[in-house]
Amino acid sequence: MNVFVQGASRGVGKGLAQHWLGAGASVVGTCRDPGAVTWDHPALTLLPLDLEQPASIDALTAAVGKRIDSLDRVYNVAGLLHDGPLRPARRLEELDAAGLQRLFAVNAAGPILVLKALLPFVRHQRRCLIVNVSARVGSIGDNRLGGWYGYRATKSAQNMFTKTAAIELKRRAPNAVVVAYHPGTVDTELSQPFQRGLPAGQLTTVDAAVEHLLRVTEPLEPTSSGSFLDWRGQAIVW
Repeated sequence: MNVFVQGASRGVGKGLAQHWLGAGASVVGTCRDPGAVTWDHPALTLLPLDLEQPASIDALTAAVGKRIDSLDRVYNVAGLLHDGPLRPARRLEELDAAGLQRLFAVNAAGPILVLKALLPFVRHQRRCLIVNVSARVGSIGDNRLGGWYGYRATKSAQNMFTKTAAIELKRRAPNAVVVAYHPGTVDTELSQPFQRGLPAGQLTTVDAAVEHLLRVTEPLEPTSSGSFLDWRGQAIVW
């Protein structure tokens, strides 16, 4: 079993990497600075990846190919909601071009370019589960509150990339399963500034989030490719 985890240094990505390492898989993970990661495993390879740098993504193909020749699981986990002065834009006046460009690079372009780089390892007759971690706020049909312009839009774009890739891979790799997945509100650095006031029981631990993701996605067959699912396994309107 060969597993790729984009965003493996912390949060849900780290939890997924550790789960599969415990199950005996070989795991290739990525993060911006592998040298700063304080945990290790003999079957883990950590590669540098910066989703804001296209050359960094392009280098993945050769780097991954030195370690494996095919993939069984691909998880695009890391995303961007806030970083220093970058905050979710709740009003039109708060939008700026630089912030939107960063959000699109990480949340939308990043995952699909990672999948492009990994395409040589998705085999025609071998099942490969590809899970792009999205968010319910990326649903246009479910948008009733507005706000969070950039994050919503970039997750919507990510969803379109996921759906389109699923259609293409039905022809090129018919045993592939490509889905967008909403994990709920997970207790990670991404959600921490926005946890106050959450209803009781809405905040999910990382361990529970990993358990939910595996429970929902592991049984999926190619007929489910192109779905947008939440942590309960329920479909989310696009």
